[in-house]
Amino acid sequence: MKALKNLINSIDPHFQKGGKFEKAWVLYDGFKTFLFVPDHTTHDGVHVRDSIDLKRTMFTVIIAMMPALLFGMWNVGYQHYSAYGEESTLIQNFLFGLEKVLPIIIVSYGAGLAVEFLFAGMKGHSINEGYLVTGMLIPLIMPVTVPLWMVALASIFTVVIGKEVFGGTGMNIMNPALLARAFLFFAFPAYMSGEIWVAMDDSKTLVDGFSGATSLVYFDEGLAAFPEGNQVSDMFFGTIVGSIGETSTLAILLGAAYLVFTGVGSWRIMFSVFAGGYIMGLLMNVLAGSAFPGMEVPAFYHLIMGGFAFGAVFMATDPVSAAQTNMGKWIYGFGIGAFAVILRVFNPAYPEAIMLSILFFNVFAPLIDHLVIQRHIKTRLQRA
Repeated sequence: MKALKNLINSIDPHFQKGGKFEKAWVLYDGFKTFLFVPDHTTHDGVHVRDSIDLKRTMFTVIIAMMPALLFGMWNVGYQHYSAYGEESTLIQNFLFGLEKVLPIIIVSYGAGLAVEFLFAGMKGHSINEGYLVTGMLIPLIMPVTVPLWMVALASIFTVVIGKEVFGGTGMNIMNPALLARAFLFFAFPAYMSGEIWVAMDDSKTLVDGFSGATSLVYFDEGLAAFPEGNQVSDMFFGTIVGSIGETSTLAILLGAAYLVFTGVGSWRIMFSVFAGGYIMGLLMNVLAGSAFPGMEVPAFYHLIMGGFAFGAVFMATDPVSAAQTNMGKWIYGFGIGAFAVILRVFNPAYPEAIMLSILFFNVFAPLIDHLVIQRHIKTRLQRA
């Protein structure tokens, strides 16, 4: 590594102002800071620095998403072969999923980073690192059948409208990846809902009784509508149809444990989202009635259906758009979980309510923090 760093330092002057490759400084700086912690120095005030920076933080989140990504690739193949009643091995499932998911990841990063490079060059500053995570989150919350041009369009939209218009990384008011999904959900609903979760082959015949419906579709029809078998374990382990990275609660919890262990993810937000969803689910059980079949579903179903767990771990904990105070994190997370269940039960048109719930509370996060701080100030003044 020392030899590589010496090599980079030797060519560094060529990319600085006045060098032969001055116009390519943005690309060079992005590559250099990806490999090594920037040696930037502060000029005003007192700052405390450690060995971690934004790129290292983002990379930690990407590692945490690996269990969900790898399982998602396997599940894409598993659902494909199951739809046609064909036997398949673990490797066959994974390779099929890799073939389908990898292009989505490449397009997501390619389109999003191209816009990031463009804005960085126009502004004359280093490349924002935030898209390192967003570029991976976008594929994980998409159906495997999503057209690649939609992935590119959503990636460009979320960088321009979701980030750059507010000032870039660290200034966005909503989670960029969820904004990309919301954009596609409302602009192209036919490609984001319905039985579009399995990579189909028109040359083959589906097995009798196969349905590409997600667990949320059965939820809208009540507990009795769920297919026979141990659907609880299927939803927990992830052997069901759904978005690429959202089906396995187990894989998501592994990522959550890593985020909490490294201190990158807020355990307060994660826990409070699950708590809010579960408590509201219990309340729905108490109010259960025939008019809303979803009320009769056991409360814990809400935690393992759809993208609830993925949203709680990877979306709600976004350090930019989430609440910042400790008490604010509890309120923010609890509100997300509770509101998601309310939307699921009373508005079947939006069964994947965790997306809208997180975006809604992203907007209110600053207000929550403000009220918490004002309460602290008032309490201290009363003590004085």
